[in-house]
Amino acid sequence: MATIGILGGGQLARMLALAGAPLGHRFLVVDSAEDACAGQVAPLLRADWRDFEALQKFAEQVDVATFDFENVPAATAEWLTGHTRVFPNPAALAVAQDRLREKTLFGEVGLETPLFATVDSMDELRTAVARTGLPAVLKTRRLGYDGKGQFVLRQPSDIEAAWAALGGVPLILEAFVAFEKEISVVAVRSRSGEFRHYPLTRNWHRNGILSASLAPVTVDEGLQQRAVERAQALAERLDYVGVFALELFSFEGKLLGNEMAPRVHNSGHWTIEGAVCSQFENHVRAVLGLPLGDTAARGCSVMLNWVGELPDANPVLGEMGAHWHDYGKPPREGRKVGHTTVCADSAAGLVEPLQRLGRSLGRQDQVAPVIAALLGKE
Repeated sequence: MATIGILGGGQLARMLALAGAPLGHRFLVVDSAEDACAGQVAPLLRADWRDFEALQKFAEQVDVATFDFENVPAATAEWLTGHTRVFPNPAALAVAQDRLREKTLFGEVGLETPLFATVDSMDELRTAVARTGLPAVLKTRRLGYDGKGQFVLRQPSDIEAAWAALGGVPLILEAFVAFEKEISVVAVRSRSGEFRHYPLTRNWHRNGILSASLAPVTVDEGLQQRAVERAQALAERLDYVGVFALELFSFEGKLLGNEMAPRVHNSGHWTIEGAVCSQFENHVRAVLGLPLGDTAARGCSVMLNWVGELPDANPVLGEMGAHWHDYGKPPREGRKVGHTTVCADSAAGLVEPLQRLGRSLGRQDQVAPVIAALLGKE
């Protein structure tokens, strides 16, 4: 029996603990929030990321440490390597924390990206806009996720407003891409270098937050192969251990790299019921040096994210093939509080359950684009 330490006590840590318990492993979570939801299913140590006295006690109690949150300071992760094993490694974490380093790495492994430019002043922002054109997206290089730290520039008059909103920290401007699909590759690499990937997942976002995911998604075979090859190249370049997600845009027959998440990922939640071995169990296996599990899909799945507040659970619980996940978090605007996964033997078998849930939950607008994709009516 091993004890896995998790830095970050959100729903990802919660689901890691739930996935690892049947394998006989224990967990210790560290988070600065007293009410971190992972503390409902595993022991919680309340500490700041730079409280090294508390982190020393944490390290003494675990066999390996991992993350549920990519914005844990890389310096904290680096310090921990002197006291316990840490996966993924701090270097991989540091790259994924900086959008400029991330985009640069994408290019080094042959993954195209939207046109981008660094921005550290108003003059540089104006120069970058002239290079990328409008619309464009101004982003903080660090600490941005779920739409945070971003400003969409649609016309020249937005330049000053964008700088006023985000200026003062290192920024990156990215050309806006009128993509056809948002796709993610959720993959896992073990301590021995074994690499596996889940079927490609298609994603829909609302207000910068994931709204729904569909897997497996059908794309051109060549695109699928390139997506997986680039994900593997990234993992090997970073000597990555654990689960990660590579977010991509499908655009004019090409795949463009958007972001890499160095952790289990929201777009992989469907794997809990929809794959032979979930992303959470495979992350546990990877960081402990165990053989990886089968990443094949059991059929077709749609994951619906519940953001802000949970809907009524009863219609979901009454729907065959639907699975309810409550993260145990108080409602709050923009907060991920739960999700539902609907599974079927085929894509066609997902349509009617989604239609029923959309009506009964008042979420027709959330399920509509997924249903359109399933019916080929986009």
